Amino acid sequence: MDLAFTAEEQQFREEVRSWVQANLPAEISHKVHNALHLTRDDMQRWAKILGSKGWLGYAWPKQFGGPGWNAVQKHLFEEECALAGAPRIVPFGPVMVAPVIMAFGNAEQHKRFLPGIASGEVWWSQGYSEPGSGSDLASVKTRAERKGDKYIVNGQKTWTTLGQYGEWIFCLVRTSNEGKPQTGISFLLIDMKSKGVSVRPIIMLDGGHEVNEVFFDDVEVPAENLIGEENKGWTYAKHLLSHERTNIADVNRAKRELERLKRIAKAEGVYDDVRFRDEIAKLEVDVVALEMMVLRVLSAEKSGKNSLDVAGLLKIKGSEIQQRYSELMMLAAGPYSLPFIQEAMEAGWQGDHVGAAHCAPLAATYFNMRKTTIYGGSNEVQRNIVAQTVLG
Repeated sequence: MDLAFTAEEQQFREEVRSWVQANLPAEISHKVHNALHLTRDDMQRWAKILGSKGWLGYAWPKQFGGPGWNAVQKHLFEEECALAGAPRIVPFGPVMVAPVIMAFGNAEQHKRFLPGIASGEVWWSQGYSEPGSGSDLASVKTRAERKGDKYIVNGQKTWTTLGQYGEWIFCLVRTSNEGKPQTGISFLLIDMKSKGVSVRPIIMLDGGHEVNEVFFDDVEVPAENLIGEENKGWTYAKHLLSHERTNIADVNRAKRELERLKRIAKAEGVYDDVRFRDEIAKLEVDVVALEMMVLRVLSAEKSGKNSLDVAGLLKIKGSEIQQRYSELMMLAAGPYSLPFIQEAMEAGWQGDHVGAAHCAPLAATYFNMRKTTIYGGSNEVQRNIVAQTVLG
């Protein structure tokens, strides 16, 4: 394992850094660095900028219009975007469903769906979790009944992130009740403008409208929107989740937020407190350890070996780090972090802050980060998976 980047890789990093600095809108970067509210326009504006460069599908092979970067180049691109204050790429289209369409879809589906994802024009949502079927996805109950050349879909999805913006949604649906639960699941692409699709907001603890319930009431879906074979969706779902859990680790955002924590600690006068510095140091060690784990995977992939099966470990550690830095920011600001003024999360707000302006988002971020050890497969379930697949 060689953790040193080559001269070519360092040059690639500089090229990405220069381009991002030249093209990332300053007002969006300001929001990201200060944990202010990002609008749909902010997120899609950056997606379209990347799309015009051919970098929104940064992990795509050249045959599908991507840059064809290797694992190290993809990591460096993610790191430079995060450190520059770019919004995290909304993963549902370019990172999640696109690889499934590439691997298991047909040529017509490639032509129909991939261009809109690559350009950032089409907003995708993820329809996996249901009431009672979160970490245990094999128990999904949303039903898709084949009638001629279409499916009739009935059921409910929940915790659909940013589903209020969704134009298309990829869903796990039950097409058979025979055999094991996993064998009766199919992977279906659904136009969210279809008759019978309704979206209901779920307002979170931080007051934000980030997740939703999505209902399907006799929704007609053309059979040509089925990916791969009927009842083989579990295989495709596992392929997608390997991308999601690696993405959830988000080590590059952790590195950026670690620097934000230090700025807040210095501004609040607690950076020189030895005990508080110890807590920052322990967090930094964890961030470095997570980065080393990511680099081990990259090293294995770069050398042509099988990537280490550590997606679960990356998700566990990454989510715990996200919670810890939000806790330490609260501790750094002390009582000034406690008042929750939702309007203060908006860029340009002119109201009275309680304490410094950097204190305003701290409570909301802390509340929001409670979710990280649950979504994408709860950490308890992930530990069981690691015990079975990694430890044996």
